[in-house]
Amino acid sequence: MTQAHRPLEGLRVIDLTRALAGPYATLLLAGLGAEVIKVEDPDGGDLARENSPYVGRDGVTVERLHDDDISISHLARARGKQGISLNFKAESARQVFQDLCSRADIVVENFAAGTADRLGVGYTAAKAARPDIIYCSLSGFGADRPDGKAMDVIIQALSGAMYTSGEPGAPPVRMGIPVADMLAPVFGVIGILAALEQRHRTGEGQHIDVSMLGALTSFVAIENWSALAAAGMPSRTGLTVQRLSPFGVFECSDGYVAVVAVHEKLARGLFRAMGRPELSADPRYAGRDVRVANAVPLEAEITAWSKQHTVAAVVAALQAEGVPVAPVRHPEEALVDPRVVERNETMPLAHPAYPSTVDLRSVGVPITFSAARTGFDAVLPVHIGEHNQQVLGGLLGYDDAKIAALAVEGAI
Repeated sequence: MTQAHRPLEGLRVIDLTRALAGPYATLLLAGLGAEVIKVEDPDGGDLARENSPYVGRDGVTVERLHDDDISISHLARARGKQGISLNFKAESARQVFQDLCSRADIVVENFAAGTADRLGVGYTAAKAARPDIIYCSLSGFGADRPDGKAMDVIIQALSGAMYTSGEPGAPPVRMGIPVADMLAPVFGVIGILAALEQRHRTGEGQHIDVSMLGALTSFVAIENWSALAAAGMPSRTGLTVQRLSPFGVFECSDGYVAVVAVHEKLARGLFRAMGRPELSADPRYAGRDVRVANAVPLEAEITAWSKQHTVAAVVAALQAEGVPVAPVRHPEEALVDPRVVERNETMPLAHPAYPSTVDLRSVGVPITFSAARTGFDAVLPVHIGEHNQQVLGGLLGYDDAKIAALAVEGAI
């Protein structure tokens, strides 16, 4: 059976987004087969275009050295999208938006709350052009909460996520990946797909509203922090999770390993690997609850053993006993793991004109279908307004004179 088709082929998305949260949502939609038309302000375009590092004729550089150098952020996030330019401060640009919506299924935006309506490109305007359109707003605090702009670090701080990691009494820990910027668009795509299914049944479109704060806080809430406090259990335990002990990251002589030995069989396997089988009979460690109650001395015993051995030796010893274990890897190594490369869960990036000696890799669509495929069309808006002629002329049917007039008016 051929797997030539992608699940969302035939759907068209108008992408008003910029930076990361919104562009990641539309990147997922593009990877699932939707036609995505990325709309940028003619003056500067997407903020990601100015993100260092860049790639071009001189390879990867911290600064843009040539006009055709491309930000790797833009290269990653704009894959599979056509790009047009529209200045929504011009009245004629708002009419172009209406024409686009009349031929589209989905609109995605991540302006600050209220901005899309003020520019004349909010849900009301989109719905006027196509009553059953699905319109998704991603914002820091909700489309109805103009509480200011929100960046990933702000949401990590407000959500409590920064205090879920780190040692007790230590400073808060900012997660090294932009988790809020990545999580909200995933919920946005879930909402879009759910709304598409509802539209199939009812014929009605709707406005989807996802907040970054709500998305990340909902993940923080998977743990009951009040219950931990009431039970006298520390909420911050650093490299380990003491309420599941032994569970967490332990130091070796040349790195770190992650170990899970929560259940009785696994704990006994860990003790055998350590050369300390007698710990299974120690009253402090002879059952799951007592191991949790004595997590501090137990973790000290494990660390004293693991620090004497290399990562490879500890992994081999634990695997021989059937204990789940993994080396803690650098992201650069993780991205080329054959298990994710073969499934296109990470994918190579390349400047359209200059090959790179560096293996640039970015996100794919981490979903495998039995009767469909994922992947990105070979299109990229290298320059702002790259596909104005194709979209305005080909899709909307504007003639050359009308396109020229839009340019004169400053609309494109």
